[in-house]
Amino acid sequence: MRKWYDAWKQDLLKHKFLILLSIIILVLANYASYFASMHVDKVNAISVPDLILDHIPIINLEFIFIYGIFLVVVAIIIYSIIFNAKNLHCIIFQFSLLILMRSFFIVLTHLAVPTGAVLVDDAPSFLSALYFKNDLFFSGHTAIPFMAFLLFRKNNSNFSRKIAMFFLAMSFVLAATVLLMHVHYSIDVFAAFFITYGTFHIGEWICRKCAMKKIAFK
Repeated sequence: MRKWYDAWKQDLLKHKFLILLSIIILVLANYASYFASMHVDKVNAISVPDLILDHIPIINLEFIFIYGIFLVVVAIIIYSIIFNAKNLHCIIFQFSLLILMRSFFIVLTHLAVPTGAVLVDDAPSFLSALYFKNDLFFSGHTAIPFMAFLLFRKNNSNFSRKIAMFFLAMSFVLAATVLLMHVHYSIDVFAAFFITYGTFHIGEWICRKCAMKKIAFK
C-alpha cells in the first residue's frame, strides 16, 4: 500500500502543472457551457417532429436522469484520481474539450425541448442551477459516459476493462433515458457518439503533441 501511495503521489507531483492547467481549462469550458445554455434558453425556439420520439411512449425516468449522470461523474472523478493519476491531466483536458465542443454546437442549434417532454423538477438545488431545457445538441448524458469508456478501455487491468464497460453501458442507459423522457431529440443522442469519438481523437492528438514538445525541451 505504501509503495502504491508513493507512486501515486509521484505521478501527481510530476504532472502538477499540467493538472493545474487542465483544471483551469475545465473551469473555462464549464463557464462557456453555462453561458451557451443560458443563451439558447432565451432564444425563441420551437419544437419539431422526431421520427423516433413520435413512436415511443413518454416515461418519467427522472431519478435515472438526475442520479445516473451524477453517478457517472462521481465514478469518473474517483477512478481517474485513484487509478489514473499519471494521465489525470489528459483525462481532465479530454472532458474540457468535450464540454467546449458541446458549447459550440449548442450555440449553433436553436431548438426547443420536444413536445411533451418530462420536465425535471426534483433535482437537488446544487444541480438545478446547471439544468437547462434547450441545450439539446448534443446529449451530454450520452457523451460523458461514452468519453469515459473511450478513455479507460485501453487500460490493461481487468478492473479497468470492467469500469470501461460500465461507462459504455451507462452511455446506452442514459441515451435511452433521455429519449424515453423526450428531453432530447434522437439526433442529439445518436450524434453524441460520433462527435464524442471525434473529439476524443482530437484530444489524443493534442496530448501527444504536448508530450512531444515536453520531451523536446528537456
